[in-house]
Amino acid sequence: MNATVEQLAPVEQQASNTWVVAALYQFKEVQDAAALQQDLLDLVKTLKLCGTLIVAHEGINGTVAGDREAIDTLQQFLLAQGFNAMEYKESESTDKPFRRMKIKLKSEIVTLGVDVKPRDLVGHYLDPKQWNELISRDDVILVDTRNDYEFKAGTFKGAIDPKTESFREFPDYVKQNLDQHKDKKIAMFCTGGIRCEKSTSLLLQEGYTEVYHLKGGVLKYLEETPAEESLWEGECFVFDGRTAVTHGVEEGVNIKCHACGWPLVPAEVEQPSYEHGVSCVYCIEKTTEKQKDGFRMRQSQIAAAKRKRL
Repeated sequence: MNATVEQLAPVEQQASNTWVVAALYQFKEVQDAAALQQDLLDLVKTLKLCGTLIVAHEGINGTVAGDREAIDTLQQFLLAQGFNAMEYKESESTDKPFRRMKIKLKSEIVTLGVDVKPRDLVGHYLDPKQWNELISRDDVILVDTRNDYEFKAGTFKGAIDPKTESFREFPDYVKQNLDQHKDKKIAMFCTGGIRCEKSTSLLLQEGYTEVYHLKGGVLKYLEETPAEESLWEGECFVFDGRTAVTHGVEEGVNIKCHACGWPLVPAEVEQPSYEHGVSCVYCIEKTTEKQKDGFRMRQSQIAAAKRKRL
């Protein structure tokens, strides 16, 4: 299974103004991933859900949003399919966080591009309190496994930015920057925990001896850790309409530049370089005027579609 097989399900407008957002994943052998994709498509046709679910032979991953009843129905369905050890977190959004519902069939539920065994080779899981104690030590190398634009929105104090644009680049970062530290304590984190499942497995496979990761990721940390005890700085980028969340998993102040995807703080939105959906300080010099005109046309079409729904 090399190519992504993506199918869309219709999304109806829900009555409630509050969307329950569920982020979930589990590494579990799926005998027939295509059949599970079809079962999910059949299920979501009856539910008012939006978001993305990725199905692969190695398990399931995704973030979906809907009303309480729809989210509960999906969760019960997955439990019945044997996904009874899911890493599962909920938050809320006042606006619809995704445009549509997508069910994707892929070769990996999170793409590392290297064959690892996250169910067999597992790093040391740490809860938020244990995590704070570990990363406060001087002999620990703390690595943010997320992408560069996610790091920009916020990260843990003292974390290293690998400056990767995608998770596929992480194995190369390890070879070029961490190989000399195989005997050191390596602590890694990501948004919800799934990328760290693979990155810790990768390091153990490569001969590292002390590898740690934050159980449940940054989202779980922000949910459980009081702001006054937190070592997190900034906001946590999320892949939905909220852009980023902060302590208590409350919606943050960052907004996304829809031209390049980078998170922007309010001061950056106020700069002359920012034009909604067209440009920001990070991309204004990287696109042509023809491309900017195309972005303006896209924004006009999005605005027209929103007015039509009202």
